Amino acid sequence: MQTPSNQPPALEHYNLWDNDTPLREAALRVVGADMGQRLAGVGQSIGQPTFFALGRSANRNPPELRRYGPDGERIDELEFHPSWHALMMQAADMRLHNGPWVDDEDSAVSRAVRFMLVAQVEAGVLCPMTMTYGAYPVLTQSLVTEGGVFDGWRTPLASGNYDPRDLPGSAKGGLLIGMGMTERQGGSDVRSNTTTATPDQLAGPGHMYRLNGHKWFYSVPQSDAHLVLAQTPGGLSCFLVPRRLPDGNRNDIYIERLKDKLGNRSNASAEVEFDDACGWLIGEEGRGGATILQVGGHTRFDCALGSLGMMRRAISIAMHHAQARYTFGKPLVEHDLMKRVLADLALEMEGLVALALDLAQAREPQASDAEQRWARLLTPAFKYVVCQRGIGFVAECMQVVGGNGYIEENDLPRLYREMPVNAIWEGSSNIMALDVRRALERDPELISLLQERLAPTCAANPVLARAWQALAAQLQNPAEADMRVLTERLIDIAAAATLTAHGPQLVATAWSAARLEQAGGLYGSRSLAGAQALLLQRVWPEDDHDH
Repeated sequence: MQTPSNQPPALEHYNLWDNDTPLREAALRVVGADMGQRLAGVGQSIGQPTFFALGRSANRNPPELRRYGPDGERIDELEFHPSWHALMMQAADMRLHNGPWVDDEDSAVSRAVRFMLVAQVEAGVLCPMTMTYGAYPVLTQSLVTEGGVFDGWRTPLASGNYDPRDLPGSAKGGLLIGMGMTERQGGSDVRSNTTTATPDQLAGPGHMYRLNGHKWFYSVPQSDAHLVLAQTPGGLSCFLVPRRLPDGNRNDIYIERLKDKLGNRSNASAEVEFDDACGWLIGEEGRGGATILQVGGHTRFDCALGSLGMMRRAISIAMHHAQARYTFGKPLVEHDLMKRVLADLALEMEGLVALALDLAQAREPQASDAEQRWARLLTPAFKYVVCQRGIGFVAECMQVVGGNGYIEENDLPRLYREMPVNAIWEGSSNIMALDVRRALERDPELISLLQERLAPTCAANPVLARAWQALAAQLQNPAEADMRVLTERLIDIAAAATLTAHGPQLVATAWSAARLEQAGGLYGSRSLAGAQALLLQRVWPEDDHDH
């Protein structure tokens, strides 16, 4: 039997934190050395063959719906492979679902790093993590309060445990919260929802209503409860709809089928019907959209973080391959055109990762009003740009590896199938671009806020200053049809400012030249201002891997 030659070994034994200079530097500016040591431990523990194998296994063995029990009773239970439960236990132990809300030593920046690290192993488990994280402040400020119906949920909601048992929330060691917004006829247009909610006895915040209707996408149907939008006499409203009622009985939610998705195979998404299901009103009637947007700000940002994590895994595989694979007499990475493509991909990671952690810091619970306003504007823009570019990014990494990158033994096909969901979930690219426009209309002072924020870096970067001056004029009264290009420009400028303030100046100069001055193009089509060698060394330090 012939022994394969010139084939790099699988990349599945390395420290995901230590091998990522851009992420490490951006995080350490904020979290400090002690937290850096903890993040290094996370990167080491999950960057092992065992965890990568769990991710592959969970996708090869997707959840199954058991609609009926042996006696014919409707049970609507989901069966997950043990690999899913093992990954969920790790994600919960890392506090991806509640860390900064319950731990004063944690932060949104540290959690963002952990989120990106886990995404490199298996992104499916991040869906229940992000929804629970986004729902936590909404629930603890409204329904999960002392003396209320859901008082017993406070401890498990704040725990670091994963508890998959089908029990009432108060009897569990840990809780997961899902979301149910979209319907067949509406999709992103939730105002057209037809599901109705009628007061069972009393109307108003905290009271129980009866829900009738459907949801076309019910994310993570095994969750202990979902935030659900439904029409009331006062308008579209938000409800907490538990799977098990406080008395232990099953709620009248019926799973019609699980979605057969392109990617995100390890995670369950369902179509459900409500037949007088019980839900508790969160906030005032007619304010459901505003409530969901509070949650959506967090989940949208996490969509971008998840995409960045998968992009990071893709370029790690590509760099690992390019350094070890010999073609035409020398390593693939030493060919000039390949070097330029890989450096351009590395530059993309530099700018977007730096901006990601800048945004995470502005999303801290204690962030100032100005930071929160900046984050509200940039979050939908960031989600659009990262999730949209990420699809082509992973495809380019697949081309670096060639045919071996297209077969299922490699992780790249799974990453490629996974990427589009983040561009769709929580609002497609058009919805995100229009949200940027809406934010500018609602808060006209945002342009002045941006000007003030960008001023120091504009003074140090003439290319950035010219680009911002032009964009500021265009943002005064932007046409709907222009919002994609303006939103992308906004993110490229914000990333240039972050790199100018904190990154190596050669990298900042390369980003400004390639993203702000030169005409757009595919990866490898732009000059990188002499930064190629530095970019490649930073994205994958050649001598530092343990594999």
